[in-house]
Amino acid sequence: MAARYRIGQDPDYVPLGRRLLLMNWTLVLLLAILSCIGFAMLYSAANGSLQPWAERQMMRFAAGMVLMILIALTDVRVWLRMSYAAYVISLILLVGVEIKGDIGMGAQRWINLGFFQLQPSELMKISLVLALARYFHGLTIEETGRIPLLIPPLLMVLAPAALVLRQPDLGTALLLVAGGGVIFWLSGVRMWKFAIILGGALAAIPIGWQFLRDYQKNRVLTFLNPENDPLGAGYHITQSKIALGSGGLFGKGFMLGSQSHLNFLPEKQTDFIFTMLGEEFGLVGGIALLLLYTLVIVYGYVIALRCANQFGRLVAIGVTTTFFLYVFINIAMVMGLIPVVGVPLPLVSYGGTVMMTILVSFGLLMSISIHRDVRISRQGNDDGRH
Repeated sequence: MAARYRIGQDPDYVPLGRRLLLMNWTLVLLLAILSCIGFAMLYSAANGSLQPWAERQMMRFAAGMVLMILIALTDVRVWLRMSYAAYVISLILLVGVEIKGDIGMGAQRWINLGFFQLQPSELMKISLVLALARYFHGLTIEETGRIPLLIPPLLMVLAPAALVLRQPDLGTALLLVAGGGVIFWLSGVRMWKFAIILGGALAAIPIGWQFLRDYQKNRVLTFLNPENDPLGAGYHITQSKIALGSGGLFGKGFMLGSQSHLNFLPEKQTDFIFTMLGEEFGLVGGIALLLLYTLVIVYGYVIALRCANQFGRLVAIGVTTTFFLYVFINIAMVMGLIPVVGVPLPLVSYGGTVMMTILVSFGLLMSISIHRDVRISRQGNDDGRH
């Protein structure tokens, strides 16, 4: 049947009332709890004031929640049709950053909209997942084994990663590549192809090292030996370890952390906010936060497994994996397990674009959950019965 169904005749159409009932309100609650922990830590970081971080973050969260619910209630087939357009717009914005972007903390990553500082690299994390999911949704397992058909999605990953790396933002570039790699793997791309790419990447490390900025080289060298320059390049991670260790089992108490409140801990409201939480609430507080993140991640993968269509599965896995990488990289970074790469802790760190991006991505995840039984043909047609 080539003709599309009208809304009232579409057998996969989900009425608005049922969409609200199918909304994963437990997941919404978990996201709200994580955000409230972030508000509390930002309040503490400002020494007991809602300004300049907590109040702004609350306003962004409120707007983001409304947007998340609107996205969740929208038919997942709408997002499939918009996938490539979203990717192209995000790529154009990344080029715009390269041409005329605002510089902050030595990096050119933002576009000033007057009322909001937009970071296009964050938007690209969602757009890339959508575009790759749509591309692989249209391929059979046999087609994913053909190398010529893998060149377009490979370019879709490498183009934004290269632009982001020029800003420079190594952390986000790694997230784009890693998130894209997961979608490639789950789409059926054979492991030997990953091995070839990984081998080529390892062989190119000496060449790539020459193109790194001095501060990026220092971060790698500091990771290998942070005590070599404790007051210079190693200052961030040294203070982070001191703060985490001083928190002990139960912490020093809310707003009583010495490293953060005496300004020994840098970037306490963004990249190192987990360190401040560990100092104030100790190992118990840190584990409690990790358990909340684990619940959110498990919910995401369960939604992916229950989805009946390939596009929804890949988007759900891509969104959840990106969220996991945010958490893993940030916490491993502040503990000194990996070099400092500037990745925020999702929903807890201060940052408008990151907050909105995370909530939009979970809106997509919940849209997939609500419309999990919708069948979509490989051509992307609405009824999936051709």
